[in-house]
Amino acid sequence: MALHLINSLVDHEFDVASSNGLPPGHGEGHAHAFVRKRLMEEPDLPVVPVFLNTYYPPNQPTPRRCYKLGQAIRAAVESYPADARIGIAGSGGLSHFVVDEELDRGVIDALARKDGEALQSLPRKKLNSGSSEIRMWISIGGAVEHLDMAWSHYVPGYRTPAGSGTGLGFAYWS
Repeated sequence: MALHLINSLVDHEFDVASSNGLPPGHGEGHAHAFVRKRLMEEPDLPVVPVFLNTYYPPNQPTPRRCYKLGQAIRAAVESYPADARIGIAGSGGLSHFVVDEELDRGVIDALARKDGEALQSLPRKKLNSGSSEIRMWISIGGAVEHLDMAWSHYVPGYRTPAGSGTGLGFAYWS
């Protein structure tokens, strides 16, 4: 699946890098580890992680590019020639390190309405620092635009009276 995904993304004009594994004792980072270790019922399921530079300027992808990446990943999954059951999971917070409930609720609402244009038009200036992880939500939006959001939950996780914290959200599509 990993080689198929790489080739398919290249065919969709994405420049990708690949790795055959991690050095012993090194993990894949909290975004992937959380999904694999805490949410998956069978932790030994094969996983093909896709890393997206949401955080570090100057080459963060635009919201439009993130959405198109999600569409390209879905196309790769749909064209996979083997008989396999494949899921796509995205991991990342919503707004943080200052909670922006309007932004968070707007992202979840656009996902529920299948409003790809709204997701692709999110202002890049709002997608910096920890809030840059919203780019993962945008990518998932492209991947699941053909599905209905079956459930979502949002919690504005305030840590201080000054508004610092994290927008916490979960959703799934079927």
